[in-house]
This record gives sequence, structure tokens and C-alpha cells, in this order.
Amino acid sequence: MAKYSTGSGGGGGNGGSCELCGKESTKLRQENVAGATLMVCPDCASHGENRSKERKHRDQSRGRDESEPSRKKRAAQRAAKMYDAGKGDSKHWEKGGTNYERDRLPYLVRDYGDRVTDAREETGLTTGDLAAELDIDERDLVAVEEGRATRAGVGGSVVRKLEDRLGVELTDE
Repeated sequence: MAKYSTGSGGGGGNGGSCELCGKESTKLRQENVAGATLMVCPDCASHGENRSKERKHRDQSRGRDESEPSRKKRAAQRAAKMYDAGKGDSKHWEKGGTNYERDRLPYLVRDYGDRVTDAREETGLTTGDLAAELDIDERDLVAVEEGRATRAGVGGSVVRKLEDRLGVELTDE
């Protein structure tokens, strides 16, 4: 590993060894790396803090205004507009907030899908009949029976209704 310096060595920029990696180069340049001023090769220059200044200069030379929001910020603004579509603003989120705990899916036993399917078939009900009786979406019931309740976003209330109606234990709490 090369020895760090305060920028006094390295050949003055017209040749010598990179103070970061030790590679011989005729294209050394001064960079501020982790608070130390070093003479570095072009490969190590990317570690320098001067890179952000160069990027800003490059963006300005391409006609990009510094006051213009970054690409990531613009993408976030577009996403926020999409989620607030029809509402006009985000006031509904500020007033009502979000409650992620409201219908949380509990930990399920390993064979919960088979248990639901077997119990439903024993009662002689179809998925449509059982879903209608419990006032749940049939797609949620099918997702539970197929063992993909988590991926389908099925709520804990659906699981509790199935446990109560079919007399099976689906949770592992």
C-alpha cells in the first residue's frame, strides 16, 4: 500500500507514483482524498472529493441549471403525484396518516394452504361459496389455499375468519 502524504511528493503532476495505489503514471493530478491532498493517477481520481465539483461543472456545461431538481427528485415527485392522484394533494395522508398495523398478517403455519383447502372441501363448500359467506374476496381465499397469502397481500382478518369458520389453526404465534 502506498504511503499517504500531504501533497508535497509525487513528482509535481508531471510523472511519478500515485500516492494512493503506487502505480507509475505521467498523468498524476492533485485530489483531496479523505481529507488528505494526494497526487493520484486517473484510476484513483474517482476516490477524490473533487469529483463532485467536476460533475457539477460538467452538468452546467451541458446546459443543466443547478436549481433544477435532480433526476431522482423529479422521479419521486412524479411518484408522489401518482399516489395522490384524484386527491389533488397530500393533505389526506397528513390528516389520516397510515396504519400499517391495522390488518397485519400473522405468522402462518407451514401447511396453512393445505389446511384451508382440506377443511373447506370437508364442509362441501366451493371457494366462491366460502368467500361469499365470510364476505372476503375469493382471490384472497385462493391465495391462502395456494400458500401465497403474503405475496398476495392477504390481511390478518381473512385468516382469522377462515380459522373461525373452518375450525383450523393457521397461525403460529
